[in-house]
Amino acid sequence: MSKIAEVKAKVEAGKSKLVPGLVQEALDEGSTPSEILQAMVDSMGVVGDKFSSGEIFVPEMLIAAKAMSKGVEVLKPLMAGDGSASLGTCIIGTVAGDLHDIGKNLVSMMIESAGFDMVDLGVDVPADTFVQAVKDNANVKLVACSGLLTTTMPALKEAVQTIKAAYPEMKVIVGGAPVTPEYAVEVGADGYAPDAGSAAVKAKELATA
Repeated sequence: MSKIAEVKAKVEAGKSKLVPGLVQEALDEGSTPSEILQAMVDSMGVVGDKFSSGEIFVPEMLIAAKAMSKGVEVLKPLMAGDGSASLGTCIIGTVAGDLHDIGKNLVSMMIESAGFDMVDLGVDVPADTFVQAVKDNANVKLVACSGLLTTTMPALKEAVQTIKAAYPEMKVIVGGAPVTPEYAVEVGADGYAPDAGSAAVKAKELATA
């Protein structure tokens, strides 16, 4: 079993204590940081699929994400130097009236692992705060708004429309349990993601489009 395959397996199993050492061993064997990162993103993809199909639940998914972030820590200093430029800054937050952060934190980790600099505004974020964050941070390419309650769907709509009014070119991605692709279109978002893995893929697509 190659070291990369071991990294993959251990991320999937959520072995955050073992992942950094294995990442280092894979590097020593000559694997490139981006190959190792891709392997970890792939294993989070597997974890995401298992989550979507109900085979595992949020705790297992968070444990795997934590294992991955430990591996990413080892790679970060190297990635900065290998010319894989950041895709830009992504602002993320849960909309006003909504205090859910587990899903948002997971999405944030996944989008970060895809190559973005993250600015996490936390939960219960008013629409204007998203706009202010775009103003205050350099190179913002994407705003990710999360809403997990049916009652906060109007706040999600307000957030998207407020951002778009201030920055018509800004890409906005939305997600959360009650959000549908149709609703995303209706509120004027550029993208919708059903889960953290697809959020990362969508974020990359939108930022490089």
